Amino acid sequence: MQRIRIKNIIKKKGKKPIVCLTAYSITMAEILDKYCDIILVGDSLGMVLYGMKSTREVKFETMINHAKAVKSHTKRSLVLFDMPYKTYVNKFIAYKNAKKVMSLTKCDGVKLEGGKKIINIVKYLTKKGIPVMGHIGLLPQYSKNYKVMGKNTIQKKKIIEDAILLSQSGVFAIVIECVVESLAKKITNIISVPTIGIGASKYCDGQILVTDDILGLSNTHPKFVKKYSDVKKIIENSVKKYCKDVKSRKFPSDHNVYNI
Repeated sequence: MQRIRIKNIIKKKGKKPIVCLTAYSITMAEILDKYCDIILVGDSLGMVLYGMKSTREVKFETMINHAKAVKSHTKRSLVLFDMPYKTYVNKFIAYKNAKKVMSLTKCDGVKLEGGKKIINIVKYLTKKGIPVMGHIGLLPQYSKNYKVMGKNTIQKKKIIEDAILLSQSGVFAIVIECVVESLAKKITNIISVPTIGIGASKYCDGQILVTDDILGLSNTHPKFVKKYSDVKKIIENSVKKYCKDVKSRKFPSDHNVYNI
C-alpha cells in the first residue's frame, strides 16, 4: 500500500475532496488509515482524552508519545503533528521542536495556528524542509471564546490576508476553522493551496473533524459536527452486559477458562 504524500494532497486542490480526521491511539489510527487522506494528531487530545479546559495545557512530550503511536500504526494516510501552544514562539524554537517531531515521531509534517504573526516562522520552517499546514479563522490555542469568525469586514479582511500570506509562505494546505461559509468559499477560490474546513464550508478542498465527535463520544455538540454513530451508547450497553454476566457468574464461561 502506497503512502499518501504532500504532493498528493496539493494535487487534490479543486478536485476530489480531502478527507481528514483526528487520531490519538493505535486502534483509531489503524481504522482511519483505511479511509483518510490525512490523520491529524491534534492537540484536541488534551480536552478529549485528558479533560483539560483548553488546548493550551497540552504538553509537547504528551503529543510526541501519541504521535509516535499513531504514525507507527498507519501505512497509507499522511500523518500530521499539531504543534502545541508555545512550541513555536519564534523561528528557532519552532525549528528545533519541529525537527524533533519529525525525527522522533516520523510524522509527515506539522500544523501551526496563526496567520500574519507567524509568517516568518512558517517561511523559516518550510525553507528548512519542514512541511507545514496552516490554520486560520478560529484559533483554539489563542481564543478564550469559541465563536464564528469573519462576521464583520475587519475580520474578513484579516482572515483573507492571513490565508494569502500563508499560501505564499510555503504551506501545503490551510485549515479554516469556524468562519462564515461565504468567506471560506472565497478563500478556497483565491489561494493556490488546498483548504481544509472545520465549521467552514462544503466548498473547501477538504474537511476535518475530531473523530470522537462524529462517533458520539464527546459531551459537547458544536453546530458544525455531524454525529454519525452513538459509540458511547454501544460501550455503555457492552459494559452493562459484562457487569450482569460477572454478577450472575455467567462470565467467565467454560469457553473463557483453561481446563486440562
